[in-house]
Amino acid sequence: MPSAEADVEELAGRSAVEGAAMEITVNRQDLVKELTATQSVVERKTTIPILSNFLLEADEDRLHITATDLDQAIRTSAQVKVKKPGACTIPARKLYDYVKLLPDGDISIKLLENHWVQIRSGRSNTKMVGMARANYPQVPEFPTVAATSISLASLRTLIARTIFAISNEESRYTLNGALLVLKAESMAMVATDGHRLSFVEKPGETLEGISGEKRVLIPRKALQELQVLLANSEAEKVEFADDEHTLFFRVGHRTLSSRKLTGQFPNFEAVMPRDNTKFAVVRSSELYAAIQRVAQFADERSGAIRMKLEDNELKVSANSTESGESEDTIDTPYSSEAITVGFNSVYILDFLKALDNAGEVRLEFKDAQSAGQMRPEDPDAEFKYRYVLMPMRI
Repeated sequence: MPSAEADVEELAGRSAVEGAAMEITVNRQDLVKELTATQSVVERKTTIPILSNFLLEADEDRLHITATDLDQAIRTSAQVKVKKPGACTIPARKLYDYVKLLPDGDISIKLLENHWVQIRSGRSNTKMVGMARANYPQVPEFPTVAATSISLASLRTLIARTIFAISNEESRYTLNGALLVLKAESMAMVATDGHRLSFVEKPGETLEGISGEKRVLIPRKALQELQVLLANSEAEKVEFADDEHTLFFRVGHRTLSSRKLTGQFPNFEAVMPRDNTKFAVVRSSELYAAIQRVAQFADERSGAIRMKLEDNELKVSANSTESGESEDTIDTPYSSEAITVGFNSVYILDFLKALDNAGEVRLEFKDAQSAGQMRPEDPDAEFKYRYVLMPMRI
């Protein structure tokens, strides 16, 4: 009876033969498109050299391309002519930069001995030093069950309106991502860095396979990758699934998998202001322009500006000993008692940018010490969007 060692040796021998056999022909434009979609995940400065490589796997009539940094991975594929199926790994940056410089037409990729890879195109002939396929980390597969379909356009809006509010402080681990909240009839996303909170909800979104409420924390880097995948896809739906440790997003023929963020996201419902009774409505573009001008004269470190509401006017002002002072006035219906609140100008600009400076915004205040709230002034809006800002002492 053959030993387990003999089995392993036979398997290793077989996979080496399979690996050594790989030979394909691929259209340059198709290859560049897929390499572009995956190369951002590749680790630039890694202590594990294999993570700087793409994994290429050819079978039947497709070339599968994988990139991973261990926290997340992107898998994509392109239609190719497979002369001999097999797999290899190639330095990602080098391959991407080289293929971009080749003329349009067919490229042949062939695995040689010692993991070298030959790339031919027209009269160009290049050999790159690869690494053993066996050393490439295992990338989790998309689960076969419990997937739900999400509208691509809705998910794109959710990310765009929250990603900027994610915390940059590594120590605040659970704030280094956004919380996705899925229900049978709605989806929402929320992010906070402790100074501001961005919450956006899309009601009337039917999600099959979701009963009750499902909450998952998506790391910022995964959201950034997802943004790029969504922007470059013509698909209408994103398939979403997860298991104990990993999140999966399938966008057309590309799949992003990411390690879940663990831990308890703050109770964001408790932060939402309930009694901000003083409010003003202004045009987003007007407010954006005024803050941009005034912020030139804000303290460089804090970026603090004042917003003062009185007598049908919103005054936006800033001053610093180094640069001087500036004030802009915007007309707006307001007859309640005067109120002055300080905010970080960058935080307000981030919110207005997420709205594309379109339409009107409603600014809601309680007093100078309480959180302010901003939201689009549009009762028929497709998305419910609320932005909560902690005030600054000025």
